[in-house]
Amino acid sequence: MASLTEQTWKEKLSTTFESESFAKLAAFLEIERKMGATIYPPKEDIFSALNLCPFDKIKVVIVGQDPYHGPGQGHGLAFSVRRGVKPPPSLQNVFREAIDDVGIATPMHGNLEHWARQGVLLLNTVLTVRRGEANSHAGQGWERVTDAIIHVVNAKSDGVVFLLWGNPAHKKAASVDSANHFIIRSSHPSPLGATKTKSPFLGSRCFSRANDALKKMGKDPIDWNVK
Repeated sequence: MASLTEQTWKEKLSTTFESESFAKLAAFLEIERKMGATIYPPKEDIFSALNLCPFDKIKVVIVGQDPYHGPGQGHGLAFSVRRGVKPPPSLQNVFREAIDDVGIATPMHGNLEHWARQGVLLLNTVLTVRRGEANSHAGQGWERVTDAIIHVVNAKSDGVVFLLWGNPAHKKAASVDSANHFIIRSSHPSPLGATKTKSPFLGSRCFSRANDALKKMGKDPIDWNVK
């Protein structure tokens, strides 16, 4: 909790953080650390997605799964990696689509903080992971926290664009009100799914479609360049 510094989010999620399920999650993480597990991202980065994208500034929500589980990769933003870390294949495909769709400059790194600061909530479904073990913290309580985050975003009176990449993201945001918000669904950008399904990620033009929707809502579009 100490790493969540954005005041509006602290207020919006106060009930969630006071719940029994969150207490169990916190206890689980503490036991993991006492047993010597390395947990990513570091404590101070767990809530980076919220800290960098205040509730009142949200324009777009991108839903990921769990953090990257390699050293130095994840820093609390879905799909993003720290500067100096090679972008994983999924992120490379995200960049490929953004280049083809909205003509961004070829990214020199994989850090997506520039997106977050413009109002893109890069939200993973699970916010921590054990080193080298994908999905190792799934089912421990983070899902209730991120469900609550999506719930309060869904309750916003002004429209938000949801970019849902892959079935887990589709299911995670299944309750989003499509009458108030704009939803763009595609397959996941991973090499295993980027060109598959009836709505493949590559060629989806999701970035220009998101900006078109924002303009119709009277909002400034996102600069999808990676800076």
